[in-house]
Amino acid sequence: MTDSTQTRPTPADGTRADAPSAAVTGMVDHVLALAATWTRWDGAPTHADDRVYTPHKAVRRVADHLIDHLAELEARLAGEQPQPDHWHASLVTTPADLAPFTPEDLDEARSRLTRLARIWAARLDALTDEQLDHSPGTGWSFRELAHHVHESVYYADAVGDLS
Repeated sequence: MTDSTQTRPTPADGTRADAPSAAVTGMVDHVLALAATWTRWDGAPTHADDRVYTPHKAVRRVADHLIDHLAELEARLAGEQPQPDHWHASLVTTPADLAPFTPEDLDEARSRLTRLARIWAARLDALTDEQLDHSPGTGWSFRELAHHVHESVYYADAVGDLS
């Protein structure tokens, strides 16, 4: 888990660097900066740990992670049990993951991930410090959850900078 007291750079959207939302928006900024180089991808998957990564798989995993934990956060705020996820996660590399990463794919990734980050930021910024640190339901606090989502940079870092 990422240390929630660690100072992070201010994301491009101007979010306070110490706000939990900055962990999420900063992660997406980092992923998209790397993704801007992925149109040069030669089609050879990258190996990291015991998994295989491609540009499409990295974007898929980041988006899935954002969706999964946002659904958890919203369910807990509503007093419901979070629905278990059934993602194949990074264990599976789909045929779509192996497709070339085009400028249009980059545009789609920018739209998708930026919107997801803004939904996260709006939700987190609307919560009080009490709600962030003493969140309802079981699991990480929402502040910890935001910093956990920040760890999605792993998927993009596995593909790396292809410039």
